[in-house]
Amino acid sequence: MSQPRWAIVVPVKHLAAAKSRLRGALPGVPHEELALALAADTVRAVRACPAVAEVLVVTDDTRVGAEARAAGARVLPDRPGAGLNAAFRHGAAAARAGWVAALTADLPALRPAELAAALAAAREDPAVRTFVADAPGTGTVLLTAPPGVPLDPRFGVDSAAAHAASGARPLAGEWPSLRRDVDTAEDLAAAATLGLGPRTAALTAACAAGTPG
Repeated sequence: MSQPRWAIVVPVKHLAAAKSRLRGALPGVPHEELALALAADTVRAVRACPAVAEVLVVTDDTRVGAEARAAGARVLPDRPGAGLNAAFRHGAAAARAGWVAALTADLPALRPAELAAALAAAREDPAVRTFVADAPGTGTVLLTAPPGVPLDPRFGVDSAAAHAASGARPLAGEWPSLRRDVDTAEDLAAAATLGLGPRTAALTAACAAGTPG
């Protein structure tokens, strides 16, 4: 019997407003270029995961939309315009696959095999939402829902506790590249030790060489 395949929803803000705490992390690199690289590497890794049937990028940023389409993702305008959780719900409502997951767009070290392993773990209980906490353990990088179960995202401050309180089950796998989201310069350095995706790696290498941009 074939394994179920997933729809992954990845919202991305307008680049000028995205990842504000990361501003200045790469001196000389325009902030929008870094924010775009994080999202592009995340989407590319998700598209390379064999468990994924479709990637839905929810954004109103034209550059993000163009990058996402070039990577093979489906782009949805952020019609709710009401923040991250509304964008996740909007994408989930448009998904064609029965299994749906919400993924943050700041995982530049993400390995497709680790995402596949987490999605396989989520399928072990086909009636329960699951989530993967970030490396510090307080945030959430991945939230999953089986067919017929609302995604019910609770992203934001202390989202891991909020998702657990809502009935979602935490997944305990290691998956370091999946858990390593990037909000600060320190997070970016930690992601670099795991191996960055090509777009983010190119920016960090150019910055180190003194020729960013």
